[in-house]
Amino acid sequence: MFNRLLGDFLEKTAAKFPVIVLTGPRQSGKTTLLRSLFPTMEYCLLEAPDVIDKIQSDPRGYFNLHLEEGIIFDEIQNLPEIFSYIQEYVDAAPRPKQFILSGSQNFLLLEQISQSLAGRCAILELLPLSYQEFLTQPSLKQYSVWEYLYFGSYPRPYKEKLDHRLWYQSYTKTYIERDVRQIINIKDTITFHRFLKLCAGRHAQLLNLASLAIDAGISLTTAKMWISLLETSYIVFLLRPYHKNFNKRLIKTPKLYFYDSGLVSYLLEIDSPQHLSMHSARGGIFEGFVISEIIKSYYHAGKIPNIYFWRDYRGDEVDCIIERGNEFKSIEIKSTQTLTQDIFNSLLRWQEITTAKTNGYLVYAGNKKQQTIKGICILNWENIPELT
Repeated sequence: MFNRLLGDFLEKTAAKFPVIVLTGPRQSGKTTLLRSLFPTMEYCLLEAPDVIDKIQSDPRGYFNLHLEEGIIFDEIQNLPEIFSYIQEYVDAAPRPKQFILSGSQNFLLLEQISQSLAGRCAILELLPLSYQEFLTQPSLKQYSVWEYLYFGSYPRPYKEKLDHRLWYQSYTKTYIERDVRQIINIKDTITFHRFLKLCAGRHAQLLNLASLAIDAGISLTTAKMWISLLETSYIVFLLRPYHKNFNKRLIKTPKLYFYDSGLVSYLLEIDSPQHLSMHSARGGIFEGFVISEIIKSYYHAGKIPNIYFWRDYRGDEVDCIIERGNEFKSIEIKSTQTLTQDIFNSLLRWQEITTAKTNGYLVYAGNKKQQTIKGICILNWENIPELT
């Protein structure tokens, strides 16, 4: 089992709240983590109809039988009426670790929480493996950067030694497309799959929804809805531009990223790590990997990431800005293994125009672990945790 960084924070939080909600994409390891941390709690997977029927027929009886040790409800969105009963028990006699709720359809889950459990629960998010967590399995430490990006960060294919390409094919059809169909009743799955592949082609690029809609053959309204669903399913995220305290005209369009580089590689029909290392999308995939790692480090510590990108009217751009109060970390990301002088220009430009304290970093795909050039701290891809 991989050592998940969220584990310690999850245990501490469960000792304080009567209800814990753990969300994240399907197959990110939520069930494995919960069952390993809380082995004495009653575990109930709400997938099989007979299990759902059993609880629906007598929810109070089920609660009274198992609540002394606490109950884990997995895929809780499949039984939305149970939330009102959970609220009843929590309001009557709240104590820590009464209920742990887990689900992958964040859109449906948060809707139920806002109606029944607002103010009564802590919401945590588990994303696929960070590279730091990946390294907790010694047998995987020999992976190169392109092998890691190609094979991706979902734990199950590593744990069960599955063919990664076949697993992503199944994951796309079984989970992503099925979940979206359940939420908005999409009948034309071929069009949705094309939309998903077009999104992969725009990974790490400014999101032009009008162009995406035209290429997918759907309306702009549908494109907006599908992007929103991919966000709430933890498949993609939108990185917003930083524009506070600047008078110059800045681009306010977000950039589109996938959380998992292996899924992008599959959707772009990249067939090997070697193919990825030479592919035209390698720069964007490497950039998305670094930014996703930063986001994971926040979520897996129970925090909300406060990150942006920056671009000015001249085209100068910094890939990632981490804001902490009046201090910033500005991060440029390059998939190259060779450093040239002009690679620092955008970082130096940002440092010139910002009045706040800022530390500059460059993350690249090379092997040297750390050095400083022009006041910029250079990190290789294996040392990303130093950024957070």
